[in-house]
Formats: sequence, C-alpha cells, structure tokens
Amino acid sequence: MVFFVLVSIHEWGHYYFAKRAGILVREFAIGFGPKLFSYKRGETRYTLRLLPIGGFVRMAGEDPETVEVAPGQTVALRLNKDQQVTHIFMDQLDQRSNTVQGVIHQIDMDRKLSLHLDVDGEEQHLKLHPQAMVVSKLKETQIAPYDRQFGSKTVAQRSLAIFAGPLMNFILAIVLFISYVFMSGLPVENPQFVKIGSVEPTSVANGIVLPGDIVKSVNGESIGGDRTKLVEMIAKSPAKKMDWIVIRDGKEVTLEVTPARVKPENIGRVGIMVPVITRDATISEAIGRGFTILKDSTVLIFDGFKKLIFGQFKFDDLGGPVRTFEVTGQIAKTGLPQLIYWAGILSLYLGIFNLLPFPALDGSRLVFLGVEAVRGRPVDPNRESMVHFIGFAMIMILMLAVTYNDILRLFKS
Repeated sequence: MVFFVLVSIHEWGHYYFAKRAGILVREFAIGFGPKLFSYKRGETRYTLRLLPIGGFVRMAGEDPETVEVAPGQTVALRLNKDQQVTHIFMDQLDQRSNTVQGVIHQIDMDRKLSLHLDVDGEEQHLKLHPQAMVVSKLKETQIAPYDRQFGSKTVAQRSLAIFAGPLMNFILAIVLFISYVFMSGLPVENPQFVKIGSVEPTSVANGIVLPGDIVKSVNGESIGGDRTKLVEMIAKSPAKKMDWIVIRDGKEVTLEVTPARVKPENIGRVGIMVPVITRDATISEAIGRGFTILKDSTVLIFDGFKKLIFGQFKFDDLGGPVRTFEVTGQIAKTGLPQLIYWAGILSLYLGIFNLLPFPALDGSRLVFLGVEAVRGRPVDPNRESMVHFIGFAMIMILMLAVTYNDILRLFKS
C-alpha cells in the first residue's frame, strides 16, 4: 500500500502538469511489465502492472506511435455528422458498418488533420477529428495532433511536467514528517522519570517488568529521567542480577531482573523498550521539526549515494522491492507514527533518486531539456531515446539482481 501511494503521487505529478500543458496522456501506469488491471477514462488508460518497481506516464510524442497510417493502405473510415473522420479502421474492413472504404492517398495526422481517400477512383478530401481513433487488431489508439504532443510544448512546460513527479514526492514527504511529529510529539526537556513502553514477549523481562512501570532506581542508584543511564547499566550487567525499584499503580515494587548475555558484544539485554517522554507539538513546532527531519534525511540519503558511488557498500547492503516490502511490514508492526515516518523517508528517497542525472530517470530528461534551452534546439529524439533505453535496461538489470539477492536472503533467514 505504501508503495502504491508513493508511486501514484509521483506519477500524478507528471500526469497533472502534462494535462495542464495540453499534452495527451495515453497511459497512467503503476508498475512495469504485463497488465494486471486496466480501464480507460477519458483519453487516458489507467493500468496496474505486474512488476512493482515504479510506474510511468506515457505522453503522446515521447515515443514513436505504435500504429502507423500511411499512403497506399486500404482503410475504412467512420464519419460524424460534420463529416469529420472519427475512426480509421486498419483491418477487418468487411465487418465495419457505416463506413467509407478506400485507399489512402495522402494523410496528415499531426498538423493539418487531413486525409485524401481514393474511393473507387474518386478522391475525397476529409478532415480528421482531433480525437480520432485508429483501430487495429481490436485496439484503439487516439491520434495526437502536434499541439497535443510533448515536443510541441515550451521547454518550461515540459520541464515542469517532468519535475512535478519528484516535486510531489517532496511535498508528500514534508506532509508525512509533520504528521509524524503531531502523532509522536516532541521530547520533553529534562524529563523527571523513565517509563517502560513495551516488553518483548520472549525476553527475560517478560512477566517481571510491565509496560507503564516507572523505573525509580537500579541497584540503589536513582534513575530519574535518564534513559541513557538505564540502558548503560543494563548493558554492563550481562547475566548479573539487578535490583530494580519501579512505581506501579502508584506503589513502589521491588524487582529482580537478570539481563541476558548478548554475544559477541558481551553486553546485557532485558528486552524492554524505553520511549522518550514526549509532549504535544504546536503547529509551528511540528512544521519546523518536519522541515528539520526533511533536511537531515536528505543529508543521510546523499551520504548513502556517496558511499555507493565510491564503493563503500557491499552488494548485500543493497535492497530492492522485496526488502523494502519486508522492512515496511516490520515497521508497520511498531505503530502508525513509525510507518508514517518511514513512508516519508521512502517518498523523499524516491524524489531525490529520480532527480539523479542517470539515463531514464527524470533528472536525465531534465538535463536534455537544459541542453535544448542552451543550444536553442532539441537533441535528436532518436539519440535521446537510445540513451534512456540503455539507462532503463541498466536499472532493470540492477533491480533484478538485488531482488534475486533479497529472495535468497529471505530463504537463508
């Protein structure tokens, strides 16, 4: 579900600003590969595909059209009451009713929207409807006049349509971070007590320490509000009995807790979670803290990219969709605030990753648009498409490799 939301908001950014610029959006897809679900609304087909590794918005003019109509072809045309061509049938012509059949002499589906048809030796000059459909093998493809194509728009309009995807991820990330602060609160300065949040069912503390206990002292030493002191005392006492005094239901209770020994670190562990004492955040505090989390997380993400580039990561450190789903499931069990925080991290990462100037990513497409703005003319579309194709193939190979590694890791664990 988290993946679906993050990718959908990213692709919706592309979709919305493309539509605003007047670009024909042929498909809004979540995932890649074979279609699992598909429906068409208006001019756009919405699809859910098999491989959950991203998504795309297919705009008219970005790639060569899949159906070509050329002079010399025999077709059947359906006209509206204004004598405009609404459908061009490429096959099964004898089964098409209420049509005009003939051989195409000339056709312009980009600018003039005109068609010259030879009908039994008589040439007819017809106009194409701007939303005319080409029908071939039971598949309808809407024509794209030049002013509805991606390449017909200004550099600024195209750049906004491309940048809007990552922008939506950044906006979603800050909203999620602010929501997280509202839900989890802010740390209380100089807390007066340490309160047990939860106890692991299989830990040594289970049945002895209870959630909600306030730790007053350990081995005669007052704990007060010092969480770090409690954690350090436990870590230094592997397999050693400790005397705890806790406040439970307003009364002092004496407990004996013996931390388990954790190897190879040789430290003690009792299996409790000690949360930070928090208070409700004001609106201004939540917004400020949300942007701080955004800034700090961005630094960490770029630090991770730096380590990846300079080979400071092992291959096993990388994770694909399988590992992301696994971690997301684990985090979801810890509570809604943590899941919201994690979703914010993923959204921020998705936005930053897509802006990297790597072929097939949004950042690379923005680079090509920047080159066009500087030189005053676009890069050869065929060369640009080849660059993006190679980049996409490299990303898919890497994704398959890390996914395979993730699956092996699951079986080993």
